[in-house]
Amino acid sequence: MAKRASWGETEFYELLCLMMIGVCGWVVGIQLGAFRLLDEVMIDKGLSDIVMLGFFVGIAAFVASVHKSLRLRKAIVERDLAEAKASSVARHDSLTGLANRRRFVEGVDTAFRHGPEGATAAVLLIDLDRFKPINDLYGHAAGNVVLCTVAERLEQVLPPGSIAARLGGDEFAALLPSSIGSEAIARLAQAVITTLSAPISWQSSELKVGATIGIALAGGAVGDAESALHAADLAMYQGKKDGRGTYRFFESAMDEELRARALLERDLREAINEGRIEPFYQPVVALPGRELTGFEVLARWRHPERGVLPPSEFISVAEETGMIGDLCYDLLRRACRDAANWPSHLQLAINIAPQQFQDRWLAEQILAILNETGFPANRLEVEITESALIQDLEATRATLTSLQNLGVRVALDDFGTGYSSLYHLRELKFDKLKIDRSYVNTITMSEERAKLVDAIIKLGSSLGLVTTAEGIECSGSLDWLEGQGCDFGQGYLFGKPMSKAETDRYVENGPAETAARQQIAA
Repeated sequence: MAKRASWGETEFYELLCLMMIGVCGWVVGIQLGAFRLLDEVMIDKGLSDIVMLGFFVGIAAFVASVHKSLRLRKAIVERDLAEAKASSVARHDSLTGLANRRRFVEGVDTAFRHGPEGATAAVLLIDLDRFKPINDLYGHAAGNVVLCTVAERLEQVLPPGSIAARLGGDEFAALLPSSIGSEAIARLAQAVITTLSAPISWQSSELKVGATIGIALAGGAVGDAESALHAADLAMYQGKKDGRGTYRFFESAMDEELRARALLERDLREAINEGRIEPFYQPVVALPGRELTGFEVLARWRHPERGVLPPSEFISVAEETGMIGDLCYDLLRRACRDAANWPSHLQLAINIAPQQFQDRWLAEQILAILNETGFPANRLEVEITESALIQDLEATRATLTSLQNLGVRVALDDFGTGYSSLYHLRELKFDKLKIDRSYVNTITMSEERAKLVDAIIKLGSSLGLVTTAEGIECSGSLDWLEGQGCDFGQGYLFGKPMSKAETDRYVENGPAETAARQQIAA
């Protein structure tokens, strides 16, 4: 490959070329006698040739100098434009054209440190709700349209002097000038939520997202961009917990709550790795007759400082952090080993988190555990909550079909509290409906609830599904359920969740003796 000429070599080459052109012009002038007039005024006739040679060479040098100057000016202009473009690219989001994190941080630092005395600038952290399903269902092109539309709407609704930014993914931010006033910030945050929640047209569909906003005001511990973003993030997280589609101002207690959450996540990860989360078992009995038919697996965490923790203390954290898969598979593996020595007619039921049904390898994972432990697939029942049905119906259908092909039974848990419909019951071919305890607890006190439970039992029967009532705690509820034709029952009336040792005694001695022991212990 030939070596590229340097800038100086190129200039020298151009100068030589121009000087040669000048010499050629001088030779042509001599041959044509173009310099005769000059010969008449020159005392030395030969001197005119030298003068004209110098003139032509000088012209060539002058042209070369002008050309060089123009090239330098053009290079400087191109460099300045390139630097300006590079600076713009480095400080703006390439998709939406909004400021990026770097530009936003610079703007926040400037506003917080050099703002007017006593004024209050504010940072809004805006996280889109329901954006991931749009990407999953309609593709990234639709997702990009949503992001660009959100950026346009955000710039339109913010007051003059604000800075709108896209920090990454579906997370946006805004810096509000101190001139807006603290009282107007809440109204503006609500206006942003309303504006961003309006439908977005995409081909023949309407895409809908929402927004949750965290707000941090300058002052106190919030003195720079990083602390402001951290504080706004805590407030936004609180808004997510409170139901999304809302705004929250940062409060110092949120930081303490986040630290506690981080500690819980760390302890939970260690507990899962070290096997400190154990399977407990709650009896399921046939109705009528109350014959033991199996157990539901319930997680219990033996925390070194807080004692035995129920699932409500940690399952949601495991789901949000992606640890639920490892936790569930470990529980299933241990439960299958525990149940291997029980009578062969006893079933084992375990709840699978909605996130796991999006894993195409779920059925294979469960099959591997069954093969590893030697537990028969026809003794296993997988429970799915209604919230899993709205995430990806086709993925859920494929997973359920794979499990049923293995011989695993599938139950729809907490029926009546979520989003399932007759369409779901027909299309997904469940084996069992589980009536939520919130209905069962009140059937003897509310005629309306009793009618609803009766309707669920009759619906299950008409669709060929057996029904299980959860949360049976009194004989009055039990007698009513038996009279309505409910197939199975579960609740404290038959036994509380038990450890393996207690469950083994329950299986061996029967429910009466075990229940008596539990009452004495209570």
